[in-house]
Amino acid sequence: MTTLVKAGLIAVSLVMTAASLVRADEPIKISMNNWTSQNVLSHVAGILLEKKGFEVEYIPSDGQLQFQAIADGDLDFQIEVWEGSHLTAFNNALATGNLVDYGTHAATTREDWWYPEYVKGVCPGLPSWEALNKCAKLFATAETGDRGRFVGPPADWGKHYAERIAALKMNFEEVPVGQAATLWAELQAAYDRKEPIVLFNWTPNFIEARFKGEFVEFPQYSAECLSDPKWGSNPDAVYDCGAPANGYLKKAAWKGLETKWPAASQVLKQINFTNEQIAAASAMVDVSGLTSEDAAAKWVAENESVWTAWMK
Repeated sequence: MTTLVKAGLIAVSLVMTAASLVRADEPIKISMNNWTSQNVLSHVAGILLEKKGFEVEYIPSDGQLQFQAIADGDLDFQIEVWEGSHLTAFNNALATGNLVDYGTHAATTREDWWYPEYVKGVCPGLPSWEALNKCAKLFATAETGDRGRFVGPPADWGKHYAERIAALKMNFEEVPVGQAATLWAELQAAYDRKEPIVLFNWTPNFIEARFKGEFVEFPQYSAECLSDPKWGSNPDAVYDCGAPANGYLKKAAWKGLETKWPAASQVLKQINFTNEQIAAASAMVDVSGLTSEDAAAKWVAENESVWTAWMK
């Protein structure tokens, strides 16, 4: 084979390889949910993929149904899989073999009932859940009557707080909000008046840098708590425990992403956020007032040394 022919074959091979890596005619579909950090991080991932020459599409998705949609190929990637919210739906989709675990972030998570620090002054014994229950009437509203109000998350976040309240025989009623922003509005209003409030919160989140507070300590989490009534203090009910105190934060992708867009797959597998990075990204939106898109662009501009390592 002549040198010229060899060179021609190499050139053709390189062109074919490049074509297999970048499919500009088809966007990579990133799942978008209804909380801030997920939106910002999704746009960060999208910006990095666009730097590699890929087209990206952001698809609003249900917090629980999105995992089956990924398994079905209707979505390609999810950057935030929270153990406390997504465990069951994520595992069910994994079991199909068509959704792939794309790795765990350095960040650890917690999602549970939370109260501002000043509440301890009127409810002795906190953070114990039994102490909270004894103070239930402090949290009562016209809407809940004699029962304390727990300001819960949006319904599609996959929580089972009504079941937990029943299982632990608590004198509380969950009042879910429609969106995360309402949680922070409720917290700010109560905080300004120093009124007792207990609400859903999570970490990493910008809240921890703005308000002092603590998570309620429920019976320690166990996987059996979610499925075996015999586990825990109530032998007739499940959900008689708290959420994982050090939960995972994973990424998930459609099985076909790796073969269809191998270079994109490698970038997405390398993306790895810490608690501090996620909290700071959220604060750009929830404190500084940027859009998720602008916050992502700002994060990318200010953290080049972080994301360049993901692109290699």
